[in-house]
Amino acid sequence: MDKTEISKKLSFLLRHSTEPLYIDLDGGWADVSVVIDTLKKKYPDMNMDILEQIVAEDAKGRYSFDSEHNMIRANQGHSIPDVIIEMEEPDPPEFLFHGTATRFLDSILKEGLKPMSRQYVHLSPDIKTAVEVGKRHGKPVVLVIRAKDLVDSGNRLYRSLNGVWLTKYVPTDFFKICNSLY
Repeated sequence: MDKTEISKKLSFLLRHSTEPLYIDLDGGWADVSVVIDTLKKKYPDMNMDILEQIVAEDAKGRYSFDSEHNMIRANQGHSIPDVIIEMEEPDPPEFLFHGTATRFLDSILKEGLKPMSRQYVHLSPDIKTAVEVGKRHGKPVVLVIRAKDLVDSGNRLYRSLNGVWLTKYVPTDFFKICNSLY
């Protein structure tokens, strides 16, 4: 059984699927038994042990269980507009980073960073992670975000359970292109 393939399907169910809607919009939680039953349609051997392995072994910490492991959710990255995930709003570091592909750079430099099909712009705590994110979309480029200044100007920054920083929008005057990717 390919746990990577199952994880991708799980990610879709918990972040993007609207018909049927598997998650409760208030908190983004989905019933574990419903998720397992849904995954069993394509992966007949799917069970709670496999689901717990996927959650525990996910290098990016994409998923969380509730305390009883009866409910599961994606920690961020939802494209379903009304999902409300409780997140921390701590003081940010001075700088955060956004990885993207060079083909998107002209638009970003004109319009700022927008969430596009997601609810939030995703920001990384380090350059290495931002480079990896950018590589998923093409030739990577990293933007350095002046996070403290962004918050001081009235914008809000949240941190998800897996350490990804999220905001609704980053205006062009709060970032520059990173000159060194490592």
